Amino acid sequence: MKALLVAGTGSGVGKTTVALAIIAALRSRNLTIQPFKCGPDFIDGGHLAVAAGCPAHNLDAWMLNAEANRAIFARATAGCEVAVVEGMMGLFDGATGSSEEGSTAEIAKLLDLPVVLVLDASNSARSIAAVVRGFEAFDQGLRFAGIVLNQVSGDAHFRLLESAIRQASEVPVIGWLPVDADVAIPERHLGLHTAAEGTSADISTLIRLGNRLGIDKLLSVTDYAPRLETAFTTSTEPGYEGIRVGIARDRAFSFYYEDNLSLLREMGAEIVPFSPITDAALPMNLDALYFGGGYPELYAPHLSSNRGMLRDIRDFAEANKPIYAECGGLMYLAEKLATLDGGTYTMVGILPISIEMSRSLVHFGYSEVEFAQDCLLGEKGTTVRGHSFHCSRIVTPHLLRCVYRVHYSLSNRTEEEGFVCGGVLGTYIHLHFRSNPALASSFLRKAASAQAFAEVR
Repeated sequence: MKALLVAGTGSGVGKTTVALAIIAALRSRNLTIQPFKCGPDFIDGGHLAVAAGCPAHNLDAWMLNAEANRAIFARATAGCEVAVVEGMMGLFDGATGSSEEGSTAEIAKLLDLPVVLVLDASNSARSIAAVVRGFEAFDQGLRFAGIVLNQVSGDAHFRLLESAIRQASEVPVIGWLPVDADVAIPERHLGLHTAAEGTSADISTLIRLGNRLGIDKLLSVTDYAPRLETAFTTSTEPGYEGIRVGIARDRAFSFYYEDNLSLLREMGAEIVPFSPITDAALPMNLDALYFGGGYPELYAPHLSSNRGMLRDIRDFAEANKPIYAECGGLMYLAEKLATLDGGTYTMVGILPISIEMSRSLVHFGYSEVEFAQDCLLGEKGTTVRGHSFHCSRIVTPHLLRCVYRVHYSLSNRTEEEGFVCGGVLGTYIHLHFRSNPALASSFLRKAASAQAFAEVR
């Protein structure tokens, strides 16, 4: 197997474009590609999945321990020919400024992945060599496979840059990309538009760009030797065959850690996708519901007008079947959603709260959660890690019982969260189930209990 990690000197240098171009060029050669995204981001992973033709998995050295990251990588790459990992932020940026914790570099060393370093060369000349040399020397534990220069103005500019880098570094420049508006993916308040909205870059354009990046040379220096310690040791609790979990998945709800769903499947559950926007009713015979994050505020009129779906979800909650909702899902289960354009829309209404959008981030960063009380996902004292990233707030939080004690790593703040009403658990925190697989077990156990109760009735 071949494997490589596409990293950058910072955010916005073109990592996603380069990763997409490499994946598209490799896939055009009929190679099977497995994409990954470092960090807690959902949106980039969605675009990588479209280009590769299979779901992307998140690797994260803060939310997940070394064993979990290795297990995710080993499981997902079984049988594939090339693994392409896109980093997050700058190569050495992580949870703190004093260590590599949570950084792309930590993942690269953990999995022994060769690094392709992407630099924005739009305003650079010889000084770019100093940047390359600094990244090369900063951590001797990394191995670099090559350099990609992005936003290059033309052949003459590239020759100048390559000459400077060649004198300062042994890392080869494998290719360059010009300024190319055709590959631009539009952005909004939480990042790029999602792949679920049909905004992925044109594949033919990506293949053309990818072929500029010395694919043959790249493949020759990216051999991957799986480590012995990548055995599948993540504990699971099988035995939930026949449990059907409805997953809200459409333009409004597309933010899921793929391994959350994989873990539910490993335990025997059947994942049943549905669309709160377009489906007139819930799928039949569901035992639990899982609403991920996304952009419900952008589709609030469509969600609000789908009265059959709203009614079915209310009936599901009234039957005391388990419902778990993260971020956008929490917003959807509220009574009202107020958007920035002045509109107010009726939502499902099974959580007695109203939500209003804000013009800036309310919470951002990694989050550590302790269950202050027993809840849908586990017993009191259970700990799990996740991420928070939202531009909305609850208007009436005092109406809800809180079962989480959340510590936000970036702000160092602690607050009560995890809102419960009957069999419903709503939160702004995107939890990664692989950080504590017992969460998936607890969720499915509650679903199985609800199923057994319904059969008795």
